[in-house]
Amino acid sequence: MERPHTVLRVSLHHPVPDPTTFTLVPPRLQHDISPLLVGRGPEAHLRLQLPHLSRRHLSLEPYLEKGGSLLTFSLKALSRKGCVWVNGLTLRFLEQVPLSVVNRVAFSGVQMVVRIEGGTSLEAFVCFFHLSPSPLIYRLQAEETDEWEGVPQEQPPPGPGPQAPGPLGFLHGPSQPSPGGATEIQLQREPQDRELC
Repeated sequence: MERPHTVLRVSLHHPVPDPTTFTLVPPRLQHDISPLLVGRGPEAHLRLQLPHLSRRHLSLEPYLEKGGSLLTFSLKALSRKGCVWVNGLTLRFLEQVPLSVVNRVAFSGVQMVVRIEGGTSLEAFVCFFHLSPSPLIYRLQAEETDEWEGVPQEQPPPGPGPQAPGPLGFLHGPSQPSPGGATEIQLQREPQDRELC
């Protein structure tokens, strides 16, 4: 009997509209329980074509917690020249953090949201990749640094007035209905560069 795989639903966004950035991103990737590498190098499982990205920038690392029966994941920073921002924490070279069910990640201008859906298989997991035309993390301000050089900065969306970010960068207040009647989800703000590195 086949055991259902843990699924990682990964949304990706980059503010510079370059069709080559995500050309090597597959819609679906089944992976064994070794670390899944993200970077621009040929050994990366998720290859992104960005000049400021390290060849091995970060990894998603599956593991089994003591007494657990489902795969759990951590994210590990592998770049010596850049940082990775995960759910409000800044990771430097070889630092790692356990992931929760929904995770917001920023690195080298890339915005990534990882949603984990547990499965019973301990031999492999599956990633589904979605390319988002809209920002996934709201960026309030920026100061240009080497890591963000050449990345145009987004202006905050128009609204009834300024809102201060709350814990982990979530905006205060309930979700607001959009003009079409659907509910908009408040986005988490992306870190300022001085917070990232």
